[in-house]
Amino acid sequence: MSQATQQLDETRLALADALQAGNWDAIGELDQVCQIKIDQAMHDDERDEQALRVSLEQLLSLYNDMLSACRQQREAIGAELTGLQRASKGAKVYQMFG
Repeated sequence: MSQATQQLDETRLALADALQAGNWDAIGELDQVCQIKIDQAMHDDERDEQALRVSLEQLLSLYNDMLSACRQQREAIGAELTGLQRASKGAKVYQMFG
């Protein structure tokens, strides 16, 4: 495995840890690093095609997991906002008649 592919794997593992911790700031930063590492691995003259393919497949799987987590987070936030809007409307009605 080339050094560039190994660094890509290390970045993927850091992304997985950040996802596990729900650290969206770290995910954003690591995503940018990951893009650089992918480019470096793709242009590495010493790359092992099979190892790079496996690494990219694992990365793709992780990104699918991240998309799923993003959707779940978005739905949870949407539900929370809906609840807050209903509570706010209820408070306004209470103030009108209270």
